[in-house]
Amino acid sequence: MSDFESLSEAVMRGDIKGAVAETRKHLDAGINVSEILNLGLIGTMNEVGERFSRGLIYVPQMLRSAKAMQESIKLLQPYFKEGDVTTKGKVLMGTVRGDLHDIGKNLVSMMLEGAGFTVTDLGVNVSPDTFVQKTQEIEPDIVGMSALLSTTMPAMPETIEALKNAGLRDKVKVMIGGAPVTERYAQKIEADSYASDAGSAVARAKQLLGVS
Repeated sequence: MSDFESLSEAVMRGDIKGAVAETRKHLDAGINVSEILNLGLIGTMNEVGERFSRGLIYVPQMLRSAKAMQESIKLLQPYFKEGDVTTKGKVLMGTVRGDLHDIGKNLVSMMLEGAGFTVTDLGVNVSPDTFVQKTQEIEPDIVGMSALLSTTMPAMPETIEALKNAGLRDKVKVMIGGAPVTERYAQKIEADSYASDAGSAVARAKQLLGVS
């Protein structure tokens, strides 16, 4: 990790300019892209997620770190097509129909990207049909649904039912979360997993797909 100490520190501080400059420096030096991604960025975001889960940092700090990581990854993206980087899995994310809240969902998406997943974010107020159509299109490993209002939670089982009717339910894992959502509710609607926060969402996603 010592070779990426400055990059790691910049991401940890949420220093976007510093993180981008360090990433560019490593690229210019010819360092392997997967090493920059895994050791300099993903490894650091795993630590950020751990600190958040332990209550050592809060949402604003984690958002800044995630943004620094995202901007750094933009520099690496042109190299991804060369097969230098593999993804831990594909995740389709969205806030369910009738719900316009997205801060929690966005944070989970950023943390998943920081952990090495490829994330497609459908945004807010996503209907069951849209979840189904996009699942058919991109064939994700995980479908993630968020709800902040208890009144919109019924859209979650409706989406699961829509995935069943489309013959897709056995092809994807379903993970749900949001302020009113509970582990018990996840079991009731037959979701595969429940995450209470962004840090645990990454851990649950890894568990679902059997990756580290």
